[in-house]
Amino acid sequence: MAKTPDFTKTAQEFLAKFPVDTSSFQEAFKSQSALSEKLAKVSLAAAERSTEITAQWAKDTIARFGELAASKEDPAEYAKAVQDFTSASAELAAEHIAAFAEVAKKVQMDTVDLMLTAGKDIAADAQKVAEKATRETQAAVKKATAAASNTVSKA
Repeated sequence: MAKTPDFTKTAQEFLAKFPVDTSSFQEAFKSQSALSEKLAKVSLAAAERSTEITAQWAKDTIARFGELAASKEDPAEYAKAVQDFTSASAELAAEHIAAFAEVAKKVQMDTVDLMLTAGKDIAADAQKVAEKATRETQAAVKKATAAASNTVSKA
């Protein structure tokens, strides 16, 4: 039976000829992790505040519903109680929806701020990587030029 050739050593030799500086990948990973953490904090804060608003809205509605469910002497009082409950519910809805809008506005502003900051950081990192690559390329060219000069002068 034929044996499958093992290309592990060949692949390792091939990859060794193309060294890769992983520091930029590590920095990108750290930056991404930090951004994700900040975005998670923004999301969790918004979820917490939204939950508080929802709970308060439920409490307020239940309290108003207790007034609606109270026994009345006159049938007209039931109609008045329903009218009062409906108008109070509309006011509560407006207040709580406005509170939700404030939460959404804060999340939007915080997210935009984080994204702008991340964009500036990425641009700065890209500039550093480009400058480093330029320096390394120039050093390699000088080294190759010097080696070529020595070879030509010896000949």
